[in-house]
Amino acid sequence: MSASHPASGPEPRLWTPPGARGSRAGVPPGETPPGESSTGSGAGPYRPLSRGWAMAPLLAICFVALVVALFFLTYAITLMT
Repeated sequence: MSASHPASGPEPRLWTPPGARGSRAGVPPGETPPGESSTGSGAGPYRPLSRGWAMAPLLAICFVALVVALFFLTYAITLMT
């Protein structure tokens, strides 16, 4: 074989995209594989959240917001004096 002719056979097949067989309706069923390997979510069984965790993050967020507000309040008072 020469460098200009690869060893692909006597008549190389041209690649045609899915649904390009002259049909204007789109891709026929079975032409392409499905997008997902399964239809289930795979997340496992539902476990409700415990109630004790709701108050701690809320208090932490409120505390951080209060500290930031106090910082900017004292900064504004300092700039005015």
